[in-house]
Amino acid sequence: MSQYSINIKRVYEPYSKSDGFSILVDRLWPRGIRKEDERINLWLKEVAPSAELRKWFNHEAEKWSAFTKKYRAELKGSPALAALIALVKKHRKVTLLYGAKDEEHNQAAALAHMLHSLI
Repeated sequence: MSQYSINIKRVYEPYSKSDGFSILVDRLWPRGIRKEDERINLWLKEVAPSAELRKWFNHEAEKWSAFTKKYRAELKGSPALAALIALVKKHRKVTLLYGAKDEEHNQAAALAHMLHSLI
């Protein structure tokens, strides 16, 4: 079992102490959420998919496999991914927050899977 806990959660869900350090991984700030919201410890928008990739994917489940490959390629060698890995190692318990309605096919789920394979 990993010594790190990486969870994902929709940013609109209530905060819980069990969330640990919470990182918003969306490129766009979620509607209806204040920037001072205590649920969000850090906004790491640089780790989110590019606007082009996000628009191409459009949360279409049939594109999920291709999206994850393209997203991984986009992040390869990225300083933002390195920063995210460092945060996971520092805080040990991290929740990646996202705004999408699809709880299975979103960048936070792809990132969590990627992090589990890298750490």
